Amino acid sequence: MPKFVEWIGLVAGIVMILAVSGSMMRALIVPRGLSTKLGATVGLVVRKAFITVANRFESYETKDKILALQAPTFLLVLLLSWLVGYWLAWGLTLWPFSDITFANALRESGSAMLTLGFEQPENPNTFWIHFGAAASGLVVIALQIAYLPTLYGSFNRRETQVTVLQSRAGSPAWGPEILARHAMTGLVPDLPHFYAEWERWAADVAETHTNYVVLLYFRSPHALRSWLIALLAVMDSAAMYSALSPSSAPVQARLMLRMGFTCLRNIATVSGVPYDPDPMPDDPIELSFEEFEGSMGRLEEMDFPIERTAEEAWPHFVGWRVNYESIAYRLADMIVAPPAPWSGPRTHLPDLAIVPQRPANRRPGNPRAEVPHQDRIEWRA
Repeated sequence: MPKFVEWIGLVAGIVMILAVSGSMMRALIVPRGLSTKLGATVGLVVRKAFITVANRFESYETKDKILALQAPTFLLVLLLSWLVGYWLAWGLTLWPFSDITFANALRESGSAMLTLGFEQPENPNTFWIHFGAAASGLVVIALQIAYLPTLYGSFNRRETQVTVLQSRAGSPAWGPEILARHAMTGLVPDLPHFYAEWERWAADVAETHTNYVVLLYFRSPHALRSWLIALLAVMDSAAMYSALSPSSAPVQARLMLRMGFTCLRNIATVSGVPYDPDPMPDDPIELSFEEFEGSMGRLEEMDFPIERTAEEAWPHFVGWRVNYESIAYRLADMIVAPPAPWSGPRTHLPDLAIVPQRPANRRPGNPRAEVPHQDRIEWRA
């Protein structure tokens, strides 16, 4: 092998070391959502692979179980990509300083990176390269180990609130269902506290999910729960409350809406999802007036306090929803969220919509109340 080829390899190795180090630093150390070409490439390949496998099954539950492995697999593949990148880079760096083949240089760099010690340096003067290789291997593993508790701590905080919402919003969550269940159980006065909690939750998600974008793809333990569907449902309930009952709607509902669409916009920015940062209140939305009007029956059935008719409330509801609908729909399609009502279409869940599951309202006078009928969830292409 000509010597100049080995020196070209040295330059390539140094560039690779800098590139891998930069990718790792942006992904694990810098506390903001900085994308890297390596991370984006790995994420795209892993996502396409899992979507391809999931599309081979008809059952929604099976598809959800498959997609639940997507985010953990991405983390493992990204870790291996960093290790392989360092391995090749240190091998190229060692190559011109020792009278050995590139294959033997890779053996030396691999032995040094994993601190195995089975390969002794051919040139004692290359000890600094071996030290660098050993340090890089330890740093990658140590950072990844330290990264996981932070990641799963954020995931657990997110999912605790989503799980609590199930009794208030059904599964999957739906905005009108939140208002109806609060009215049914006499908890309408608790809604200000409810919206204040979700304002803080949205702020936490805005912070964690822009710093650690992989959290977007971590699915809930239950197939019909989703952080995005939960946020959309709470925002829809706040928008409906403000539009239907302007004199009694709490200010916390408006604050939650503001924090909610700020959260979605921050996530859309780091995810590359386009959106209008300043939509007009009368811009069109995808949700139809007929769908909005249809939900009024559920609220009237539970005696929710209503001050406006559906026709009067609709322009006000649109003025709120136009701020977040398009982002929520695109993100829901991107992460293949459960197809709840009012959450938009799914490219990989065609013609599938799941209504919230409602428990039987059994009481001493009616102990055998029937459980509301729920069709078995099927994937309908």
